[in-house]
Amino acid sequence: MNAILLFASYHLSCLFSRPFLWAKPMNIGIEPTTACNLRCPECPSGLRSFTRPTGNISVSTFEKVIDQIKNHTMYLTFYFQGEPYIHPKFLEMVTKASKAGIYTSTSTNAHFLSDTMAKKTVESGLDRIIISIDGTTQEVYEQYRREGSLEKVIQGAQNIVKWKKKLNSNTPYILFQYLVVKPNEHQIKEAKDLASEIGVDQISFKTAQIYDYEHGHELIPENENYSRYKKVGEKYQLKNKLLNQCWKMWAGCLMTWDGDIIPCCFDKDAKHKMGNILTHSFDVIWKNKTYNSFRSKLLTSRKEIDICTNCSEGTKVWSD
Repeated sequence: MNAILLFASYHLSCLFSRPFLWAKPMNIGIEPTTACNLRCPECPSGLRSFTRPTGNISVSTFEKVIDQIKNHTMYLTFYFQGEPYIHPKFLEMVTKASKAGIYTSTSTNAHFLSDTMAKKTVESGLDRIIISIDGTTQEVYEQYRREGSLEKVIQGAQNIVKWKKKLNSNTPYILFQYLVVKPNEHQIKEAKDLASEIGVDQISFKTAQIYDYEHGHELIPENENYSRYKKVGEKYQLKNKLLNQCWKMWAGCLMTWDGDIIPCCFDKDAKHKMGNILTHSFDVIWKNKTYNSFRSKLLTSRKEIDICTNCSEGTKVWSD
């Protein structure tokens, strides 16, 4: 019923260009930590370039938000910025969410999936694990995943596959995510073969976000099918037409490690804070004046919202 009401209120909002909101979000992202072991370009965690506070979510903050969202949240993503497995209580939080009946997912660079940690991951009840694998040779992989080890990624994935079989578990669903950039686009076929060899459930090819893309960039792939940008004349522009609508603003939201509720994952520096879970209830924040003003602007002049100007929502993700 909550999902139906969300769907109806969203389409009515698009029709009348003003926000209607009759339900609570289905999907919520929670940031375990901003820390990361890698130094990927085009990533605030990798560049150590946040303008907001950095740290780990406290278990008490996590429990506070879970108690407030468990009755309406269907899908919980343990990821925003940073590497989730760096948080010492990460899998304990996954277990709490799973026991609350919420579908759980995370995204990882897989460097911490030792045999022991892989076993704990399967036992935690995690439903879906996205593993970043952006090359099939170390030389290519490290051009984006700087200071990373492809060998560790492959071993980590193999450990998850092994423990799923040993524990006779259908979860987590293992998704290889290949961020397509110019240095690795020639290895797409090899990546598919590697995924099949290891025994992961799926591989998807994701377009990369480039901050300064207008005049081209060394990471933009030559094959436009795997790019969120297209060349028009001498410049590049976003493929997304940026219509004055966005389902994400109704279906879900994101919470930073220190409790700030923000509209989506493109707000990496949490510039658009709708409220903080430590000072206000989630229900109050979800329907407050600040949030509705943001939705109103999105429905009338989305191109004027900074975090929307590099949004890939609606562009294709290729999967196998």
